[in-house]
Amino acid sequence: MTGSVAPQIDVADAEALVNQGRALVNQGRALLLDVRDDFEWVAGHAPAATHCALAELTPERYRGSTVVVMCRSGGRSQKAADALCTAGITAVNLTGGISAWQATGRAVVRDDGSAGTVA
Repeated sequence: MTGSVAPQIDVADAEALVNQGRALVNQGRALLLDVRDDFEWVAGHAPAATHCALAELTPERYRGSTVVVMCRSGGRSQKAADALCTAGITAVNLTGGISAWQATGRAVVRDDGSAGTVA
């Protein structure tokens, strides 16, 4: 995206950061942050993700973390990742969002652990 501050990351690298504890800047395990709206989160999300709708994003909350940001396709998450980077937080945007996550065979679940969908 033109004018973007945060780098892009693919699904495999995002999964490695979150699941294996690889860090971008030696900060340990990365946080997978889903910035979609509530109804999208309820329909389905990555099992390891934390939810915070883009409209409610407060960068200070993530200070000291490495954050992998995702949305449905990558547009909203790029805005969120850029805002986090501008605030001095290490953040990357998951290219293709949860749609790419699901397309590469990764799980999408509901809060109860049942199979979810991408809304």
